[in-house]
Amino acid sequence: MGNTPTNTPAPALTPVVAPKTNRIGLQVIDYRGGKTTLCAGCGHNAISERIIDAMYEMGVQPERVAKFSGIGCSSKSPAYFMNRSHSFNSVHGRMPSVATGAMLANKNLIALGVTGDGDTVSIGAGQFVHLMRRNLPIIYIIEDNGCYGLTKGQFSATADLGSTLKSGVVNDLPPVDTCAMAIQLEPRLWGGRFLATSGSFTPCSRLPSRTMAR
Repeated sequence: MGNTPTNTPAPALTPVVAPKTNRIGLQVIDYRGGKTTLCAGCGHNAISERIIDAMYEMGVQPERVAKFSGIGCSSKSPAYFMNRSHSFNSVHGRMPSVATGAMLANKNLIALGVTGDGDTVSIGAGQFVHLMRRNLPIIYIIEDNGCYGLTKGQFSATADLGSTLKSGVVNDLPPVDTCAMAIQLEPRLWGGRFLATSGSFTPCSRLPSRTMAR
């Protein structure tokens, strides 16, 4: 007997799902940077993730952003987000001066400064004071953990009174409150500054968004 031909149904085609994009047609990956070299679980990485989320959700063009940083673990983090943006890693405590010059040269840039408690409050305290006094149009993020993580964990100027190091040394100096300082230095003539604090352990992606909106 001859073989009876059978009608084999064609395999079902798997629908192609288009990647999710924001309002300017970019994917989340377009806002990412290099692979982090910071310690596992570091709060700086959590903050970088929130910046990526906020920039993606608002549809910010990466090429319009200029990232500025100084020296320290926090100042390494701009390498881990928005690798299509402009970036300048300045000297210790001098990032505000570099950012000021860049904004004077190109006022169309969105300035994003990432710094730490040592970079801003210790060696960079004078620069921070004048940055606040002049009310520069910049998103200025202080990643404050109360210690110098890049140089083995000594107390910074924002460490809580009574904090204890692993060696048993107790901090006997009161901390500098950067938010209180910024409020005190706010130019009453212009206003419009937005200040906020948040913990890196809390995914608070709305804070960068609200800062951008102001």
